[in-house]
Amino acid sequence: MNITVLDRPSSLVEQVCQQLAAFIRGDMAAEDRWLPSERSLAEKLGVSRTVVREATKRLEQQGLLEIQHGTGIKIVDRLHRPLNDSLTLLIPDMTDRLQQLNETRLSIEPDAAAYAAQRATPEQLRTMRRIQKQLEKAPDNPAAIEADIAMHQAIADASGNQIYRLILDSLADLGISSRLRTIGRLGKATAVEHHEAILSAIACHDGDAAREAMRRHILAAGEDMNLPALKNPQAN
Repeated sequence: MNITVLDRPSSLVEQVCQQLAAFIRGDMAAEDRWLPSERSLAEKLGVSRTVVREATKRLEQQGLLEIQHGTGIKIVDRLHRPLNDSLTLLIPDMTDRLQQLNETRLSIEPDAAAYAAQRATPEQLRTMRRIQKQLEKAPDNPAAIEADIAMHQAIADASGNQIYRLILDSLADLGISSRLRTIGRLGKATAVEHHEAILSAIACHDGDAAREAMRRHILAAGEDMNLPALKNPQAN
């Protein structure tokens, strides 16, 4: 583990957070999912165990670590969890949550699809086509919902914008709730049709068509959930 003794001028806790986060995001072997002990980290970094403890607590809150008392510090990938866990408290009414989810998606996903049309690699296009086949062949609603979510994640990945993907992951639990009201109630046929239009536009590198296909898809989802019609925020 490449860790160096830290300088003193700035916040030691922040420096430890930054160095540990960089290590976690680095190229690690699949089995190397645990940090060294708190004592070992303190020695390697040249700081107190109190500083290490505070830094790992911060990273746990951010979804990068899971502190298992008596076992160790596990590396996890839950960057999206803080927002997911806050939505129910922030917006108690489910219909309001779904309405705001659709507004958020309408603000983000059409542009993500347009960027994907510009930037998708051949491998990413193959991944999206494979997911589309999984959706078409999904034997039941849970499998269809899983494939639906995977397609939107793949489009966000192909956009080249990691923040798009993180935002979608942060809304994942609510996204399942919305799809239970669409695919779960009406079946997968509409999702298959809409995804095909989006994927075809991306494959043709037509950003405008991809944006419009995604916009129509999200608006239709709102209609299927019987949500109030969304309007263009720039309209008079």
